[in-house]
Order: sequence, then structure tokens, then C-alpha cells
Amino acid sequence: MTESDLGIDSVVGNGVLRITINRPQRRNSLDRDATHRMVELIDAAPSDESVRAIVITGAGDHFCPGADLTSANERGDRRPRIGHLERALAAGAHRLIQTIWETQLPVIAGVRGVAAGLGCNLALVCDYVVAARSASFWYPFAARGFTPDSGSTFLLPRLVGTARAKQILMLGRQIDGATAFEWGMVTELVDDGDLGAAVDRIAAEFAAGATVAVGLTKWAVNHALELDLAHAMHQEAMVEELAIRSPDFKEGIAAFHDKRPPNYTGR
Repeated sequence: MTESDLGIDSVVGNGVLRITINRPQRRNSLDRDATHRMVELIDAAPSDESVRAIVITGAGDHFCPGADLTSANERGDRRPRIGHLERALAAGAHRLIQTIWETQLPVIAGVRGVAAGLGCNLALVCDYVVAARSASFWYPFAARGFTPDSGSTFLLPRLVGTARAKQILMLGRQIDGATAFEWGMVTELVDDGDLGAAVDRIAAEFAAGATVAVGLTKWAVNHALELDLAHAMHQEAMVEELAIRSPDFKEGIAAFHDKRPPNYTGR
């Protein structure tokens, strides 16, 4: 089965892995195979030294309205054994969110139209989220009679606070792009016609950066969320010890000394 058959397009160029969800027949919702393909691409990216940043977008009018529940329910009439949902989430949606969270490359999301459920968390777990004014962020779980998954209860309170997270999750409130920006759910808000250029600009900036230091910084920030101050500072010291051994560190120091812009190579 090809990437096109899976509905996931990918291309590497200028230091950036670009992943596009392209499932127009399902409005870019993700089935099991598409989710697994995204995991494969993101998991392999750090091993390709030509890749220094990752971009995730949706083709057409929408980013991703979540998991493809219609496709999942078409797999057969036989009742699965108990625990099937937990196993499916662990192998699919949860693995995708965890892979983005853990990868030591910056991940940028470009969001227009609907980002709902898994699609919402797919955007919010990224390190830099550019949203078009048409963007709409929605957690429909409780409003449909079930509970949040794919990192909702971890990601959202950390971005907007507990009170707003409960409002969004428990009442199923849809959040427009402007409100998402105001509340800190997204990094940047742009007109729809400027979304592509804004994503390209940020991706190019990350791709020209000190990739080792950027990746270690991401790792330290993400893991510091669960640490006290002393352990967070110890973690900072450990990752800084690694960063100063990189050629890009030496280039950064030389550029500062020479009063010129650094020319980082991602090593």
C-alpha cells in the first residue's frame, strides 16, 4: 500500500520533513493505517540527518477532525474482546501523540478549518502551532457520551489552565482560532491566505538552527513539567553537557566571537 493509498503524503526538502494528511473522502480523519504511517515517518525522522524540522498540515479545508470512527466500525460485526479500545489507542492515537512529544526535532503544525479530538491534540502536541483564522478547535468527547483520549487531559490544562480545560472538555465548547491564540493554545494566528508562508517561515528558521540544542531544549522543557526545581535544573545541566559537545555549539561561539550570523549544520 502506497502513502497515497494511506492518505498520508510526505516529502523532505531544505531540511524539513513535510507530512500532509490527505484523506478528502474522510475530511482528513485518521484511520489506523494512516496513524501508523505518521508514527513511522516521525519516528524515523531523527535518524535522517538531512531532517532538522517536521511540518504537519492537512490538505484542503481542514486539518484533521479526529479519528476515523466510520472506518473503524466497518471492520466487522464480531464483538472484540474486552480491552480492545485501550489496546487500539495505545498502538495508534496515543503512540502518535507520544512520538511527537518525544522526538528531538521541532514539530510545527499548520492548522486551518477543523481540528477535533485526536486532530486537536495532534496540533497542540506540536512545538509551534500556526493557526489560520478559520481554525476551530473542538473536543467532542463528553458531548458525545464518552471521555477524552489522545492526551487531552494532559495537554489542554497545561496550555489554558484547569478551569478553561474543564469548560472545553466537559461541555464540548468549540474554540475559534482567535480565542485559541488568546488562550495560549496556539503560537501564532494568521489570515488563511498567509498560513502556508507562515509555516514555511518558521520551518526554515528551525531548519537553520542548532538542531541538537533545539531538540535537547524541547526534551528538557517537556520533561521538566513533571519535575521540581532542583531536578529540572539538574536535567538542564545534563542536556547542556551534551549540547556543548556538538559542532553547532562551537559554530555558535565562533560566530559570536566573529560578530556574524552562525551557520549551523544540524550536528
